Amino acid sequence: MIEGNIGVSLTFIFYILLMLGVGYVAYRRTSNLSDYILGGRSLGPLPSALSAGASDMSGWLLLGLPGYAYAAGYEAVWIAIGLLAGTWLNWLFVARRLRTYSLAAGDSLTLPSFFENRFHDTSRILRVVSAFFILLFFLFYTSSGLVAGGKLFETVFGLDYTTAVVIGTLAVVSYTFFGGFLAVAWTDVIQGLLMFAALLLVPIIAINADGGWGATKAAMEAKNPEFLSALTSSDGSPMTVIAILSLLGWGLGYFGQPHILARFKAIRSEADIPAARRIAVIWSALGLFGALLVGFAAIGYFETPLEDGERAFILLVDALFHPVIAGILLAAILAAIMSTADSQLLVSSSALAEDFYKALFRREASQGELVWVGRLAVVGIAVIACALAFDPDSKVLELVSYAWAGFGAAFGPALILSLYWKRMTRAGAVAGIVVGGATVVIWGNMSGGILDLYEIIPGFILATIAIVAVSLAGGEPPKETQDAFDQAMGS
Repeated sequence: MIEGNIGVSLTFIFYILLMLGVGYVAYRRTSNLSDYILGGRSLGPLPSALSAGASDMSGWLLLGLPGYAYAAGYEAVWIAIGLLAGTWLNWLFVARRLRTYSLAAGDSLTLPSFFENRFHDTSRILRVVSAFFILLFFLFYTSSGLVAGGKLFETVFGLDYTTAVVIGTLAVVSYTFFGGFLAVAWTDVIQGLLMFAALLLVPIIAINADGGWGATKAAMEAKNPEFLSALTSSDGSPMTVIAILSLLGWGLGYFGQPHILARFKAIRSEADIPAARRIAVIWSALGLFGALLVGFAAIGYFETPLEDGERAFILLVDALFHPVIAGILLAAILAAIMSTADSQLLVSSSALAEDFYKALFRREASQGELVWVGRLAVVGIAVIACALAFDPDSKVLELVSYAWAGFGAAFGPALILSLYWKRMTRAGAVAGIVVGGATVVIWGNMSGGILDLYEIIPGFILATIAIVAVSLAGGEPPKETQDAFDQAMGS
């Protein structure tokens, strides 16, 4: 339990009330499903970029990545390089085309609906298969955020871990339930700026308190000389090609994350995309760098090894700052958790409302009915994710790793090829999604030799092969599908 937590508690209460206020304002501006899921496609470059970044990085940026840097030293740099490259490439190659094509393809609000409209799939199989994998992997992804919230509330307030998880879940569900996408996007701007400030301030203060970077580096070397080499594991063994590729492979995940891709569809205009890309890349670069420094600073600052390296940020804040300032900085963790969990809940609820309920059961459902189905889905999904988060030994980074790989492999190849290759067929899309998702599930439960490769890489490769092979084997796609591609892409 953090000392002086009255100031911290007041700060947290104020912060949560502020987010609920934003949710209420957004609720007043939400009148149909497009507003609830994509905010009426009205986001400018700043909220688009910060919302994409904040919903992407989540609690793992302040807990998981610093924890990995604390345990592994410079080895963690490889993840940061892969993620930064993935951020830039996603904005560069996917954002504009998805914004254009999702609007042209029947104003597609969700990723499954985009695939259905892109390939003129009247069977609904593509939409249902896509929605299934979204729900499957988002349960684990959302659970990771709730685990982070549990660790935060447990450490700050001395609460029982299970109680802490429940409180964090209620905080996220409350404003997502009412406000939908606008609440999520607006709060992401606040949360993104707060995360950015905290990740730069905390390591700088911690390193200076330890005597400067030279002293921190010397402390890292004294504890483990291998911490100072990106080519050597913490146990002294050389980093293998498989290990380095696995860490860099995190960058592939960006192309298939539904909650990030939703920001591309919601941006106000194609003309806003270059500015949004620059903001997103700068934010990500400094945020990742700051998270690594938090882990390195904790190695030097704490003489006694931490039992859980994922609490490094929390414990540094407690040791270095006045309770009121600490409350503001710790709210950055809550911001990170909320900014991602709310986005994940929203995408999951939209999959249930738009891609299951409307597509299979109530095609004539009104907009108001769908909004309320989406809201109830938020509650239901949150309850299941909360139950998965009740294990106090869960690691944020491990849960994120699995879900990140699942989305990247299932949807990344299918989305990229659907935006660039008009020869792709509906059967190819289904094959790619199923092969990519299944590969992650199977590969992730095996180990040894090549099987130690991060499952997103074989999943991505095999999904791409499946799409190309099945598309070519099945003959030309219908002429209307190819004509629609040409029209949407302006060719």
